[in-house]
Formats: sequence, structure tokens, C-alpha cells
Amino acid sequence: MLALMCILSQNKHMPLSDKHRAIVKKILASKVYDVAIVSPLDHLKNFSEEFQNTVYLKREDAQPVHSFKLRGAYNKISQLSEDKRQAGVIAASAGNHAQGVAFSCQHLGIQATIVMPITTPPIKVDAVKRYGAKVILHGDSYDYAYQEALSIATKEKLSFVHPYDDEDVIAGQGTIAKEVLDVLHGDIDYIFIPVGGGGLFAGMLTYIKTVFPKIKVIAVEAEDSACLHEALKQGKRHRLEQVGIFADGVAVKQVGKHPFELVKDLCDDTVQVSTDEICAGIKDIYDDIRAVSEPAGALSLAGIKKYLKKKRIKDKTIVGILSGANVNFHRLRHISERAQIGEKEEALFAVEIPEQRGSFLRFCKYLSGKAITEFNYRYQSEDKAVVFVGIALNDGEAQRQDTHNYLKKEYKVIDLTDNETAKLHIRYMIGGKTSSIQDEALYRFQFPERPGALLNFLVQFGSEFNITLFHYRNHGAAYGRVLAGIEVSDNEKALFKQRLDQLNYSYYNESNNPAFDLFL
Repeated sequence: MLALMCILSQNKHMPLSDKHRAIVKKILASKVYDVAIVSPLDHLKNFSEEFQNTVYLKREDAQPVHSFKLRGAYNKISQLSEDKRQAGVIAASAGNHAQGVAFSCQHLGIQATIVMPITTPPIKVDAVKRYGAKVILHGDSYDYAYQEALSIATKEKLSFVHPYDDEDVIAGQGTIAKEVLDVLHGDIDYIFIPVGGGGLFAGMLTYIKTVFPKIKVIAVEAEDSACLHEALKQGKRHRLEQVGIFADGVAVKQVGKHPFELVKDLCDDTVQVSTDEICAGIKDIYDDIRAVSEPAGALSLAGIKKYLKKKRIKDKTIVGILSGANVNFHRLRHISERAQIGEKEEALFAVEIPEQRGSFLRFCKYLSGKAITEFNYRYQSEDKAVVFVGIALNDGEAQRQDTHNYLKKEYKVIDLTDNETAKLHIRYMIGGKTSSIQDEALYRFQFPERPGALLNFLVQFGSEFNITLFHYRNHGAAYGRVLAGIEVSDNEKALFKQRLDQLNYSYYNESNNPAFDLFL
């Protein structure tokens, strides 16, 4: 403690404010170990050998609630006055923060109320209830649940526990950095930390830069919810219009006020990863240490993998965070499907071949030596056929490009490997084209998984517009994915846009997607 306080007073060359120093003191004084464990720091032997670096993973999935969120929640709640404890606490969360608050309150004998979106999977609701919390289901998303929780907190004089935008919560999460440095000291070159609202990143970054400022700290975000990257680029907090939902634990539209103030001058770099790369990260973790991570939990390792390849980094010591393992079992099917593409072990192509006997055989012979993983086809015309084909790769991105170039020598071909609509929907529903629909628009929607969601869609569109195509798959998450074709004439476009906005679901116009034109 004394040595660290000396560092606090002497470390003049880093842009550390009084607020940073206050956070470090809170980290040192934290009582998180009343409920949390000092989580393991596992060496990833296979991953390290493959990427020629020494890589460790901090196992926050080993906490009693299988997530780091317990630390921040307990650090906040344990400091409440006796009067506030008697009144009770409230939080809004669809997952890990809810369990952290509920577990902490059960340990301290405090009544907890958790407001969760109606879309929250029953497994998460039941987990919170098992810790003795009162659960209120409200709204289709976190934003609605958050506003409801604030309203109830005001009416009933409850203490609101924010999941990330609170200094005591930030300090609780920062205890992870102390544990890492207590083991490896300054013998670390890079630490990769997942970012949603920024509480974990702010706490760990503050402590690391105070004690060992030479360690490079990299923020890892999902590509479709990179609110910190955008804020750093603009020099101020920026609210994203919409965020992706696959990595739901980090699906935050705006980085927290306190976290951004703490990290804006200290963050060394950021990296963004795709859904496929996250799925590959989940598989990497399982292959190495037999742990099953949730999508947000694998964000860190996915970022390490991408960053090492991009920067060609070798012979360094690197630490990542497995931040949580609260994954719905039924999501694993979707994760497994996408991991192969994320690992660059499969490429997807649309290939035009002649519509005649023996064409498929000739096509397979042309690909002799390459393993075909998928083949979808439906008759379209007398002279040509367009097939959706998956091809196994042994050498990643370079082989994908070589395969594309090889196919182009004999066939018309489009690479669909990065086409989200093709991967989510079209590969499962190829059924041919029609010429009888003149004004068809294609939209991809994210539906809340709750009773009445589909009916709401049909009420908005079914009575006014002709639905020409529909595909839905459940991925075991709070949101389902829907692809819909809708007949919209020119004079109906304004009304159609109005109905889209009234629906209040995230949507994407896919009418110009080449996969749609080729197969549907």
C-alpha cells in the first residue's frame, strides 16, 4: 500500500488527475473479496504457440455469478449508509449486472429490485430471482428498463446502482487490474479489455497506468457497438443511433460520462471485432481451456487475435479478460455456425453455372482438392443456375482470395463471406426468384423475443402492404432475426417509412444486397 501511494505522488509524466488517484485509492480500499474471488489467470498454451506470444486470460467467468459485474455492484452497495440499505436498492439490467446486484444484496441482507426488459430470456430472470431479488419486466430493451428503474427509484426512494457510470462501480471492476499486476507485475506488454459502457475499462486502465504506465492498454469493442472508439475519434461522448445485439453484454449506445473522462487521455488504442470473430474467439477459449464464454466474454481474446495479426506482434506478453460466461445454451448453435467463418476456415460464394446435366459434377471436379461444406440450389431458368456454395479453407484470408480468383477463371462469382444477410437468412431459404412482383423491398429486422412481437409487425404491415417473403430463426437470444420482403409502390413509400418508424424495431434495408438479387 505504501509503495503504491508513493507511485501515486511521483508518477508525474502520465496525465493522471485527482479523479484517477481517487479511483486507485478506492480500488485499494475495496471490500469486493467479501463476495468475489481472486479469479484465475490462465495461460493459453495452444493460442500462445499459434500466435508466437505468451497470452494469459483472466477468468472472471469463475466468479460466483460467472461475471466480473459482481465486483462493481458489491463495491457500490457495500458502501451505502444503513438508512439507504434499509430502503433498498434498484438496478436495470438484462443480464450480468442484475445478477451481481442481486447476489450482493442477498449477502448484505438488502432488498433488491431489478427492472429487466420483457425480452430477457427466462434463464436470466430465474437466476436473478434465485438470489432473492424482486424482478419487474418492462419494455423491449435496456433503455426502457433503465428509465423505468429511475422512475421507481425516485418514487420509492431506492438507491440506484448503475452498471458502469459510477465511480464506486468503476473502482470495484478495477480490482481485476490489481490482481493481474500482483501476479505478473510489469512483465506485461499489452492488456486487452472489453468495452461496453466503459466501467471495466476505466477501472482497469486507471490502475494499470498508475502503477505500470508502459503497459499498452487496448480497448476491444464489437464493430456494431463501438461507442468508445467513436467518442475518442470525436473527442466527446457520442450516442450511436443503433447497436448490434449479438454481444448483448456490451451493446451500449453511449460510453459512460465517468468512464470517458477517465480513459480519454490514457487509452493506447482500440480494436473492433465482428460477430464472426467473436464466435471464433469463443471457440478458441473452449479449445484451449474448455470454458464456454458468452459473446461479450470472448471480446477480449477476439481483439487480441485480430490485433496480433494486423500489427504482426510476436514474442510479447499479453493479457485478456474472459469477462463472463452467462450464455443461453441455445445460442451455441448460432455461435458454432459462425465460428468457422470467424476463424477463416470457410468461405461462402454465389457461383453461376450452366443449367444442364453434369454441371454440378464438373463444378466439383473444378474444385478438386477443396472441400465443399455447403451447397444450396434451386432451378431458376433453362440456361443458368446460381448456387450458394461453402468451401473449407486451410490457410485463412489468403486462400479465400485465391479461391475467389480461381473460380472467376471459369464462372461468374460473388464472395458472400462477409454478407450478413446471406449468413443469417439466405443460406437457409434459397427458393428461387419470381418475376410477378414489381415493387418488392427487402428489409432485415431485429425482433424482440416476446409474445406479440410478430403480431405487432403484421398489424403494422399486413393490412396495408403485401408481405412477399418472410424468414425467421431463433438464436436463443433476447432478439430474433427476421428477413421480410414487402411490396411497396412509389406512392406508398412515405407511408411505408412511417410504419417502419412506428414499429420501433431496428431495421436494415437489404433491397440492394446482391445475395437477394441472386437467390430470392
